[in-house]
Amino acid sequence: MYDVAIIGAGITGCSLAYELGKYNVKAIVIEKENDVAVGTTKANSAIVHGGYDPETGTDMAKYNVKGNERIKELCGKLDVAYKQIGALVCAFSEEEVKHVEELKARGEANGVPGLEIWDQAKVREEEPNISDEVVAALYSPTTGIVSPWELAIALAETAAVNGVEFKFNAPCTNITKDGDVYTVETPAGNVETKYICNAAGVYADVVNEYVCEKSFTILPNKGEYYLLDKSQGTLVNHVIFQCPNEKGKGVLVSPTVHGNLIVGPDSQPSAADDISTTSEGLNFVRTTALKSVPSINYRESIRNFAGVRARTAVHDFFIFEDKENKGFFNISGMASPGLTSAPAIAVDLVKMIGESGLELVEKENIVDTRKVNRFKHMSHEERAAIIKENPLYGKIICRCETVTEGEIVDALHRPIVPTSIDAIKRRCNAGMGRCQGGFCGPRVQEIIARELNMPLADVYQDRVGTRIITGETKEGGAK
Repeated sequence: MYDVAIIGAGITGCSLAYELGKYNVKAIVIEKENDVAVGTTKANSAIVHGGYDPETGTDMAKYNVKGNERIKELCGKLDVAYKQIGALVCAFSEEEVKHVEELKARGEANGVPGLEIWDQAKVREEEPNISDEVVAALYSPTTGIVSPWELAIALAETAAVNGVEFKFNAPCTNITKDGDVYTVETPAGNVETKYICNAAGVYADVVNEYVCEKSFTILPNKGEYYLLDKSQGTLVNHVIFQCPNEKGKGVLVSPTVHGNLIVGPDSQPSAADDISTTSEGLNFVRTTALKSVPSINYRESIRNFAGVRARTAVHDFFIFEDKENKGFFNISGMASPGLTSAPAIAVDLVKMIGESGLELVEKENIVDTRKVNRFKHMSHEERAAIIKENPLYGKIICRCETVTEGEIVDALHRPIVPTSIDAIKRRCNAGMGRCQGGFCGPRVQEIIARELNMPLADVYQDRVGTRIITGETKEGGAK
């Protein structure tokens, strides 16, 4: 019997697991995929939003500002890539200037610090490659960029060290209730628990209705992106937005924490599992972004991808305990700024669970820091020392990103065990470079199979079923 079961191991579920790990409660995270951060968390703009966009008084406004501060703190403690580079919301007309002035006023009402309106000269001084058509911009200094999947992994690993369990390949197929006990049914075995936290992302409405009356509907919305090579990574210095509209924050142009340039997304209704890219969507992203930064060289694109947002008809989060089913909590509708808000929501949700009746006793000794070896960023002296200690750090596996075998082996023996090539990519950056794993992929696959004692054919690209090897083409050797 568990005290708390969290359904979903995206940024929301992992944030909550991290916070629950600080208390003497028995908690488990139930995830339908084979790793954390496989859904929306790995496929988004990777922006730590400032908080000027949400309507004042909403949960989005409240948690965006709190989460912005919280993420910066967490990334420092848990050794996660993060940069506070600021954002510019660009106005291309006098009408749009009025819009950014309204955003500034809203941001100040939301508690966002340091907002300024820059004139054309200041914008051009700070962003030489921005369009001449930009007449002014809202500057948000607290906006940052982060590696969202690395943050989720760091939170999950720390939670696991502190005693939170994780159950993968376990899609929730039903939930039954007997008295004050819930049973979460999965093909990987059932889980009995006193409290449930529904953090199922684009499937949150389905999970909710296993137990509760219909109270919200997820409207999946797909966004497509370009990821450009590091040759384009210094084209802009800030996150560059256009004025938001009814479809959201619009197409952005931004550096990434790994040195690339990200461009996107568009906005289109979709199925919950539709992560396909389309010529129409990518054409829209490409032409719209050129309005902001005309010199983007799309021939330097190394990958296109799409992510699905968990939007609802109400532009706000759904964070509540069901009135008719005590102990059942929803953390749903986590569209943007969901990534930014999740760590702050988790803190308050733990309080809500305590107020609902769960005894929360803080542990005396918790692990609240984490360190990851990144060979690429080490000095010559540090590299020599770690190679002397572990010769596997002297073997470069991913040439594009300078990732060593030692880093990959270390990742395979961390608390949340990666079992796919993309799971290693999310932890070590192997395969994240210009060749996108064309060189290192087979070697990473071999290392996973060796270290985890798995058949090579059972090492997937990402999700279960994404096979690379289906069988042998020949039996036996030469005769």
